[in-house]
Amino acid sequence: MTANELRSKYIEFFKSKNHVEISGQSLIPENDPSVLFTTAGMHPLVPYLLGEKHPAGTRLTDYQKCVRTGDIDEVGDPSHLTCFEMLGNWSLGDYFKKESIAFSYEFLTSPKWLGLDPRKISVTVFAGDENAPRDEEAAEAWKANGMPEDKIAYLPAEDNWWAAGPTGPCGPDTEIFYWVGEGLPPEGSNKGTDSENWLEIWNNVFMQFNRVDEKTLEPLPKKNVDTGMGLERTNCILQGKTSVYLTEVFQPIIKKIDELADYVYGTDEEKDRSVRIIADHSRASVFIIGDPKGVSPSNVGAGYVLRRLIRRAVRHGMKLGIEKSFLAEIADSVIDNFKIAYPELEQNADKIKGELTAEEEKFRQTLKKGEAEFQKLLPNLMKNPKKVISGKVAYNLYETYGYPLELTQELGAEHGFTVDVEGFKEAEKKHQEASKTLDAGKAKGGLAEQSDVATKYHTATHLLQQALVEVLGDKIAQKGSNINNERMRFDFTFDRPMTKEEIQKVEDIVNEKIKEDLPVTMEIMTLDEAKKQGARALFVSKYGEQVKVYTIGRDSKSDWFSKEVCGGPHVQHTAQIGEFKIVKEQSSSAGVRRIRAVISGGLPLDPQ
Repeated sequence: MTANELRSKYIEFFKSKNHVEISGQSLIPENDPSVLFTTAGMHPLVPYLLGEKHPAGTRLTDYQKCVRTGDIDEVGDPSHLTCFEMLGNWSLGDYFKKESIAFSYEFLTSPKWLGLDPRKISVTVFAGDENAPRDEEAAEAWKANGMPEDKIAYLPAEDNWWAAGPTGPCGPDTEIFYWVGEGLPPEGSNKGTDSENWLEIWNNVFMQFNRVDEKTLEPLPKKNVDTGMGLERTNCILQGKTSVYLTEVFQPIIKKIDELADYVYGTDEEKDRSVRIIADHSRASVFIIGDPKGVSPSNVGAGYVLRRLIRRAVRHGMKLGIEKSFLAEIADSVIDNFKIAYPELEQNADKIKGELTAEEEKFRQTLKKGEAEFQKLLPNLMKNPKKVISGKVAYNLYETYGYPLELTQELGAEHGFTVDVEGFKEAEKKHQEASKTLDAGKAKGGLAEQSDVATKYHTATHLLQQALVEVLGDKIAQKGSNINNERMRFDFTFDRPMTKEEIQKVEDIVNEKIKEDLPVTMEIMTLDEAKKQGARALFVSKYGEQVKVYTIGRDSKSDWFSKEVCGGPHVQHTAQIGEFKIVKEQSSSAGVRRIRAVISGGLPLDPQ
């Protein structure tokens, strides 16, 4: 079974269980400053998991591209990935553990679907603690589906408890594992007794509590189910492969790398590691740039992660002996392999290849600058009788000039120097800790917090976009927004800086609409109907879905200022927003401008 077939079968199965397929969303989260990328399939569904009504109903399914950046340095082994796909299904206050577990087991083991050997499946459930009881309900549901007692491992909260944050929705989960050892698993073997030979493929989260404080859990009035299956891992198992890089998901990319490097994958482990890094990082970069809200390489946020991915891929290409710019050629393989599931990649092919080539060439120039800086440092370094380049100096070359440690070691060796690698790691660790401290200082977002002020900012983005259109023209289109409790950031397409007069006019229009205290109303309709009514529909890929349309105006049909397809949340009337002030207008990337704005005051939101 190929990845495309697995993707289709998953959706087909859950449709047969009365789930509605919804579109996977952007890799760049909307109005959530707590993360740089969409890290799981549930991420775009946050408002609905918190209680908002989803226009498609209470049973949903989709496939979602995700990026996780916490283990970039681990990528290179046979299993870690930066970019991956999640297959998901959700119950929003509909069915719960019994049905969820039955669905999962049927899809995995039925000959009609995946037909996996039940003897090679084991599961984990929550063992219970002082705050919540052992999850006997999940365990009994597994037994009812034929799961032997010795294949059920009861593990603590660190393994089998999901939480949105220190407070908020939470609950136990059950994780599903497949045996990857030799033959059949021995009697008594499960994730708890033999973790190395069991590979996680699916996680079913049961959101059944609200955490009030550290010791207080209250049952949620509506319980949700959120599940996620890793497409690449499951695909690997179905094909009997020992690595995700041996499946058709990565093989066309790897063959192109082999061609460019005049190498055969599987010949040398150190070179294989470089091939895997290039394959993963180039694929991730293509998905990030080619996303409907795609970002460009930069020195901050998601753009910095993208730059790091590209430069690490280039560095390992150089290690393989690839001297020319090569990422655009690899991008062609990625686009061709994924264009059916993600047509936006083919639509944005020129942009993807252009961004990759520009950043690759810039990095090669950076390497030259780093080498020149090293030469400047050389006279002072020669005074060191121990012939050791300090970790601080090596890390400064890396952090300031992007000069990799390996190159510093190579250059140093040419002059008889060694590098204090431990000192480099220590300097890097201090930098990472400082960055984490900075990140921790940012306002929270996402599932853990949906504050009133964030709701006000979100509604203000609707007013801002329409005001920009009125002042600058119809060519204006939103490219993304980011909101926390202190400010809003709004990116839009425009090819020049705004004048002071234009900025003031936009600000005045927004404040005028706030003072008019216009009602904000919501209707559910098809996307085609929404567009016929003049609604803006950003980042929506599938037609025919039921969508929420928010209108700001006296009459949603004949007298309105703004109409957008959006998931929310929103105020009930514009006077609740408060005074709007643009504090900065600047370039975000080529052809994209960025506005930063703040609000103050405003009326309290109505109780929900």
